[in-house]
Amino acid sequence: MSAPLSKLVQEYRSTEDPARREAIEAEYDKLAGEMSVYIKQAIKDNRDNLIPAFFAPQLMYELSLDELKELCAEGTGYYNHENMKMPKRLLEGLLKRAPGSKFVDLEENDLQGNPHKLSEYVGKGNYVLVDFWASWCAPCRAEMPNVKAAYEKYHAKGFEVVGLSFDNKKEAWEKAVNDLGLNWVHLSDLKGWQTVAGQVYGVSSIPACILVGPDGVIVAEGLRGEALGKKLAEIYGE
Repeated sequence: MSAPLSKLVQEYRSTEDPARREAIEAEYDKLAGEMSVYIKQAIKDNRDNLIPAFFAPQLMYELSLDELKELCAEGTGYYNHENMKMPKRLLEGLLKRAPGSKFVDLEENDLQGNPHKLSEYVGKGNYVLVDFWASWCAPCRAEMPNVKAAYEKYHAKGFEVVGLSFDNKKEAWEKAVNDLGLNWVHLSDLKGWQTVAGQVYGVSSIPACILVGPDGVIVAEGLRGEALGKKLAEIYGE
């Protein structure tokens, strides 16, 4: 089924007809959904052999946390296959930012080059949004008005934000912080996708975030748009 998907991608890139592009998107989503169902069933039917290991790397990002746990469960015929390293690493990171988990500490530098631990800000009695982003990430920048609105509304009540940047150029990172008016704590090791923040928390796409409670336990993950404001309204009672 991958050949038809590739053909649709090629056609999408070559056409400028909006109606045809919309039709291609719908057809692509339908075929991709069918492929996902097929692969998931193939994994369930072959847990005693190596077949699932060849599907795992391409499917892992589509799985729920429970499905990923099942895929990476010990005792399967493919558990020790080389291809399972990435899914296991992804699961490890997802578990570290799953609600109910204690936050994991890390250290990065601020904009002045001074090292700081996440524990300086998290688990100190306030709710803290740990925001994974980058200056070059358009969806991240599009999300910032929501984060700013939440910060401005609830900061006086103790709400804090710590931005962990996936940038690799200090100038671009600092410019984005200033241009967007992000008046909270910002940390980065300027290692791009190899940043310790991404490695520790298994972040493979941004924007991403965790909301950590006063005791350092994660209470929510992936709050975007209105979801962040709604959650904070529940917490602060307005």
